[in-house]
Amino acid sequence: MKRAFPVDTRAGHGFISSQRMGMDIFSGIDPDANLVFATAAWQYSHHVLPGMRSHRGPILTVANWSGQWPGLVGLLNLNGSLIKAGVKFNSLWSEDFTDDYFLRGMRQWIKEGRVTHDLSHVRDLDIAALPADAANLGKELAQSLQKRKAILGVFDEGCMGMYNAIIDDELLNAAGVFKERLSQSALVARMRTISDDDAKGVRQWLDEKGVRFVTGKDDKTELTDAQIHEQCKMYIAAARMADEFGCDAIGIQYQQGLKDMVPASDLVEGLLNNADRPPVYDRQSGKELYAGGPLPHFNEVDECAGLDALVTNRCWNALKLDPSTTLHDLRWGEPYQGKDIDNFVWVLQISGAAPANHFVSGYHGASSERQPPMYFPLGGGTLKGVGRPGKIVWSRVFVEGNALHVDLGLGEVVRLPDEETMRRWQQTTIQWPMVSAVFNGISRDSFMARHRANHVSIAYAPDTKTARKALAAKSAMFHELGVKVHLCGAVSFD
Repeated sequence: MKRAFPVDTRAGHGFISSQRMGMDIFSGIDPDANLVFATAAWQYSHHVLPGMRSHRGPILTVANWSGQWPGLVGLLNLNGSLIKAGVKFNSLWSEDFTDDYFLRGMRQWIKEGRVTHDLSHVRDLDIAALPADAANLGKELAQSLQKRKAILGVFDEGCMGMYNAIIDDELLNAAGVFKERLSQSALVARMRTISDDDAKGVRQWLDEKGVRFVTGKDDKTELTDAQIHEQCKMYIAAARMADEFGCDAIGIQYQQGLKDMVPASDLVEGLLNNADRPPVYDRQSGKELYAGGPLPHFNEVDECAGLDALVTNRCWNALKLDPSTTLHDLRWGEPYQGKDIDNFVWVLQISGAAPANHFVSGYHGASSERQPPMYFPLGGGTLKGVGRPGKIVWSRVFVEGNALHVDLGLGEVVRLPDEETMRRWQQTTIQWPMVSAVFNGISRDSFMARHRANHVSIAYAPDTKTARKALAAKSAMFHELGVKVHLCGAVSFD
């Protein structure tokens, strides 16, 4: 083994900390060498992607399996970015790098330049196998979307180097969806036009709903009422801007640009994604904006999740289901046995942008806590809760081979004992919402080997039968829009 660059003793770390640094490092690497990229934390894929695009030798991406140090989240983003870029690579992960799965894969990569994973859980959609009513509904919804095209409001692209989260216009437009490119600085400017009384109205609505705000007085380390007040202004400003530009869904980048200007956007995003949320009115006409449902928000301006949320919103509304949806990071997971559960249970987390309808007891079960100062210097509250038990449809839109694809599957959110939930929270980020999820018919390693992103989207259904119908309608709609559909795990429509 030869390390490609030394630790920077002055900086105090050995990370590749910029795109320029990454390019310069790769210029000194033999382009035909066996290359291992190892990560034990979230990382910015664009720092290394330029060098990996031109590397000719075998590439292996490797991450630690940990909730506290989530290398697997960074790994999945890099893997999704490499797939979008058309770069061949292999991937492995491990808790301590002594297990048979890792060692067997490592030996194979050294000898053969490849790693074999079990991907038998993935199959292409057979459109003729879908139930006729769901297939017809999905087709009608797609045709309606292509007739009256939709707009994704994009508040600055490329959050934290997530190349895989950007859909090129040519691919997106073919599905009947277009971007309105908006500026985060314009959002800050619009926040300044929101009256204190309007912002107080949002806070009062949340207080009456039972949200518990964990506040203090130290602005640098605690959540303050002033931070929440600014978040309420952002919520109103975002909804008004979305309406002004005719957006069907919006995505706010936040990191990095907004983090040095205003408190976190996550409370705002969680409210926007919920079917039941504080009303926002047009400043001139007094009309309620996006009344009766969510204004879908794609966290970290992940446009793949934005397209997904748009399709979910149309399908779930047509089926008269709760259209509240969100994306989560595939943060970590462990097997759990007990309390009628014997399965691998994933920890899904996003930085507070989940809708309250996804929580046990809804808003009454939700709290808002200050975002960690390291990532969010100006604070702001999350929307935190425990994922309520129930059936879900999970999905991920991605770009591969210059085409849009989507993986879809069925799953379930389970309720772990309180002590296990707290143990997992303490292993991850305790200020953020937590969903304990099972993906039907897919092992941990098979899911990791296939998944094309650090994010996964979920939406609830009241029972298995309805979840199957919703998945079928969503599959048919994507298919009609020209997206290549792949069914993953134990999926049937009987």
